[in-house]
Amino acid sequence: MKFVIIAALATVALAAPQYSYDAPAGRSRADSSEEVAILRDERVHEDDGKYNFDFESENGIRFSEAGSPDGDEDAIVSAGQYSYTAPDGTEVVVKYVANENGFQPQSDLLPVAPEFPHPIPQFVLDQIAFAAEEDARRAHDGSREAPSRSYGAPQ
Repeated sequence: MKFVIIAALATVALAAPQYSYDAPAGRSRADSSEEVAILRDERVHEDDGKYNFDFESENGIRFSEAGSPDGDEDAIVSAGQYSYTAPDGTEVVVKYVANENGFQPQSDLLPVAPEFPHPIPQFVLDQIAFAAEEDARRAHDGSREAPSRSYGAPQ
């Protein structure tokens, strides 16, 4: 019995996630722990639940947000933006609104889903038409036979 318990504990220990941090190329882990000065940190919290804050650090990170309990059941509705410089030098700016519809970020760098509806391929339209013809034929013949559940299998 002891062997089973020890084996179970060893299995759990070996299955535990192994976390590590790999610094970007050209930087060591020691470089990533450098101190960054805070240039601005302004926070206002009002008695009615409204708030706003502005934050800026020496390395170019900026973050500002304002919010108020204007949502359903006094849920907080907030809007703001944050910006930073990506490792490749690109300036990243994200503006957002967070309300009853969730977090809604906007940025030129965020991926955009393709327009929908996309064109439906002709073979799909042909199959839909064929299925409609089969349904109409069954309805016309008075057949109450259920559609086949064995696609492609001999009957």
